[in-house]
Amino acid sequence: MPEKFVAPDLEALGALVRDARVGHFAFVEDGRPRVLPIAIVADGAQILLHGSSGSHWLRLLATGIPVALSVTAIDALVVARSAFESSMNYRSAVLFGRCAPAADTPEGKAAALDLVTEGLIPGRVAELRAHSAKELAATLVLRLTVDEWTLKVSDGWPEDGPADVAGAAWAGVLPVRTGYETATPTPDLAAGIPQPESVRALLDS
Repeated sequence: MPEKFVAPDLEALGALVRDARVGHFAFVEDGRPRVLPIAIVADGAQILLHGSSGSHWLRLLATGIPVALSVTAIDALVVARSAFESSMNYRSAVLFGRCAPAADTPEGKAAALDLVTEGLIPGRVAELRAHSAKELAATLVLRLTVDEWTLKVSDGWPEDGPADVAGAAWAGVLPVRTGYETATPTPDLAAGIPQPESVRALLDS
């Protein structure tokens, strides 16, 4: 298992995190297993996550207990000529490490939150007002420092045997299509406010 990221793997991990958007943090509390699904953003070789400062589980993660993070993106269904060979094309990573507060000052926390926002909606920070002191106090931002990790990619055609290839069943790959169909404005949106560039970019992606 690699001890540190190298450039190609770091790029692949960043792409996986961007596409998956949600990771599952596993940890042990009082001898019992727990799993916390939460939005994640890659920041170099580290992972940012955030939530309410009142969250018991987030506060527990902030103490630096060992955690395992699982991230998966499904890219396609692999339709083989037999059920046995049918599968999926996917990218998955499992990362092991410990979390800590991302910053110890309001300015640092605001910068970390901006990284999270930009990771989920690129270009959005420039369209928004600054974080208020109350919002910063109500938010806990953690940074996962990775000690060990593994990245696996499955990407290929069905591996049918000669007898099945000679048969009459269809085989191929069905890519998964992801995207945003439309942007529905909130009912209390003031008249005349257009869609922001960040939202249009996501719709066009």
